Amino acid sequence: MRTTFRPDAVLVQAVIAGALSFAHLHDLAEAAGQSGWKAWAYPVSVDLLLVAAWRRLRLLRDAGEPTRSAWTWFAVALAASLGANVATAGLLNLHAVPAWLRILVAGWPALAFLGGTLLVHAPADHPTRPSDKVEVQVAPEALDIPDSEPEPPARDEPVAELPASDPAPALPATPAPAVPEALLGYARKIAVDHHTRTGNRIDPGTLRTRLGVPAPMADAIAAQLA
Repeated sequence: MRTTFRPDAVLVQAVIAGALSFAHLHDLAEAAGQSGWKAWAYPVSVDLLLVAAWRRLRLLRDAGEPTRSAWTWFAVALAASLGANVATAGLLNLHAVPAWLRILVAGWPALAFLGGTLLVHAPADHPTRPSDKVEVQVAPEALDIPDSEPEPPARDEPVAELPASDPAPALPATPAPAVPEALLGYARKIAVDHHTRTGNRIDPGTLRTRLGVPAPMADAIAAQLA
């Protein structure tokens, strides 16, 4: 299968712009006293810092982190590239480069090394922030929850038989089971979380399902949470 190569206008424009900027940086460095291979190293240093800053900027933006440092070094590299393009456009006499420009060109390697080091070795991964809602998992056996419903106290005296016409006497109410403090505290957290998510107060049935306790225990907890 043959692949047809189609030139991209944007890619061609990028190659032309990169070549011209590379040449301007070389000419400026050479005019500032950097001859031989040193003049060719300056364009490479500027372009590498520009690419490193842009890559770091994208990583920070995708992670939702501040991008001020990446923008700073990107602006420094871009200013060096644009400055060389403007300086070699006839506005600067390359045969008589001022002293301040020679100082900037001579100090560029140290500045580029500092910027590249800070961009590359800055931490990219950050620990995830814990959620505001934390559901505490407590083992039921650690709360000393009774396995079965409490039995009513045994009556020593036999119940007298009453005539069929008379109403049956009221039986004594079953005492509410005691709720451990640890279980009550855990139930409060569940109730607050339920109210936050639904806007309604938690009912005994939901408490019984979430806690895994018998119905009387769930009713006693709901009564104390009311």
